[in-house]
Amino acid sequence: MAVRDSASLLVGLVVLLHTWRAWAAVEVNMKDKVEVNLGEKAQIPCLYTSDDGIGGLTIEWFYEKGLGVKKRFFQQAGLMKTVDNSTHFTERISVNHSNNTMMLTIRDVKLEDQLDYICAVKGLTDGSGEGRTKLRVFVKPEPPTIEGVQNGISVNEEVTSLVGSCEVKNGYPRPNITWYKDNMPLRINKNEVEVESTVTTQSSGLFSVKSELKKKIVKEDKDALFYCEVTYFVAGSTMMSETRQINVNVLYPSTAVKIWVESPKGKIKEGDSIELHCKGDGNNPSSLFLIKYLKGNANWENDTVLLENVTRQNSGVYECISTNTENFEDISNNTEVFVNYLDPAVVMPNNVMVMAKGNELKATCNALSSLQTKTAWFKNGQEVSEGHTLILKNVTFDTAGVYKCVVTVPEIEGMTTSSSLRVHVEGQPEIMETPLTVIETFDKTVELVCDVRGYPAPTITWIVSDGMVPDSDNHMTTTDYGTKSVVMVDVTSNATAVCNASNEHGTDMRTFNIKAKTITNTTTADITTNYSTTAATASPPKTIKKESNGFIIAVLIVCVLLLAILGSVLYFLYKKGKICGRAGKQDLTREKSSKDNIVVEMKSDNTEEAILLGVNGEKQPPNDQ
Repeated sequence: MAVRDSASLLVGLVVLLHTWRAWAAVEVNMKDKVEVNLGEKAQIPCLYTSDDGIGGLTIEWFYEKGLGVKKRFFQQAGLMKTVDNSTHFTERISVNHSNNTMMLTIRDVKLEDQLDYICAVKGLTDGSGEGRTKLRVFVKPEPPTIEGVQNGISVNEEVTSLVGSCEVKNGYPRPNITWYKDNMPLRINKNEVEVESTVTTQSSGLFSVKSELKKKIVKEDKDALFYCEVTYFVAGSTMMSETRQINVNVLYPSTAVKIWVESPKGKIKEGDSIELHCKGDGNNPSSLFLIKYLKGNANWENDTVLLENVTRQNSGVYECISTNTENFEDISNNTEVFVNYLDPAVVMPNNVMVMAKGNELKATCNALSSLQTKTAWFKNGQEVSEGHTLILKNVTFDTAGVYKCVVTVPEIEGMTTSSSLRVHVEGQPEIMETPLTVIETFDKTVELVCDVRGYPAPTITWIVSDGMVPDSDNHMTTTDYGTKSVVMVDVTSNATAVCNASNEHGTDMRTFNIKAKTITNTTTADITTNYSTTAATASPPKTIKKESNGFIIAVLIVCVLLLAILGSVLYFLYKKGKICGRAGKQDLTREKSSKDNIVVEMKSDNTEEAILLGVNGEKQPPNDQ
């Protein structure tokens, strides 16, 4: 009985001991996971509860590297710390204690640091406890790239065709790629939309993903835009990045064609170059185009035709035919081309019209055109009449000349034609007014002009004092209104020249009096005046100053006057003491005249007499020379 009571007491003590230990056990709290980006700092806290002080505790840190294998890298027993130097992160870790918290810090986190970290706390009386935290490391990938197929894709293909490929490199964890068409995600559908992805693990442990999109192409895809969206993870969030958009070159047969005139824009005129274009609404290079001129037998196996220097014969209907080489179906369309024309202007009466004085001139001008025309008449570049008919009443010699009829098409720039009518007014000659009929000249020859109106063109002859001017020296030209004659007459003395103009209707004449001037013993002022008069009457009729003695004499006179003025100024300055001042005055060695005059000698080509001029303009006697 006593033994049985002892056993019961022992069991009770054991149960009581276990109950006390359970109540007094160490508690450890840790986060399930800590996330950090590559290269950043990771902090893993370990919170514990124990009645034993830090001196009665043993705290250990482990990492678990798969398959439940744990490796201790840190231990603190009481106040003594021990670090295992054989781990890959020994130089990058630190453990700090504060307020029942052990903080593990890992600097410059590497991808290989992604492990389970275990914190174990053991007390002297409280028992032990442990917790664990999973460290997750994230790497942002490079920006994604996309490449589309370079060749075209036909809509007639029965299987899916490669549209493009998208790639993202060096991310962790593995990035995801989603394909979009026109901002809508593409769903995988067998034989319609297929996506093939390839994942590559780099030696660094990072992931690269390549995705290829295959799709059965339809005509509606010609304007579609395809792109990729990449989803990747960073510490604490999920990020997204998009590629550029690409377009597929969709090849599809034409269902309709059109043909048009590319140039010129607007109305076409003869002489233009026409460029015809033919195009279908398809996008298949295997389509063939043919342009036909239905009015003739001309065919061009091309989608562009250039017709140069067209005429009205090129007007007509042009047809464009497109042939699909895959099914040999033809589609066609046509357009009409009209070439506007403007025939040469026709003037009636034709070319030349002879009128009598006082009569009325009436002429017409017409040009056949496909468009409305405008007609105007011009003479000497000035518009004289508007309209098809030219009417001039009571014609005179002033009416004679060339009238140009210009026909234009206002609707088309540069479309114009013209023709001319020469009008002669019959009548006896009339010599046109001459500014001078009396000519005074120092020259040896003089040019005489006789301008005569009349029709038929007058014949002009010249008679001078010593006889008739030969035909070889009579330079006659025909003008719009008559005849013009120019002769050169030798001047040795006073002479008279007569211009005589005649035709079948009568005659007219004009007399020119020529006065030959010579240099005599006259004053400087008279010589200068005569020269000025001669120069003033030089044109018309003008004098020819070829080898002229008068010009040489005039130059000499001007030089003499300048020398005389210079001498007078020097003498005046001397008398006033401005040259060689009164103090230290020097004598000028010179031969004085009775009046302190400066004497200049001038000789004419026509006289041996010497003219002596003083500074006061007085004539000097010969003995004072």
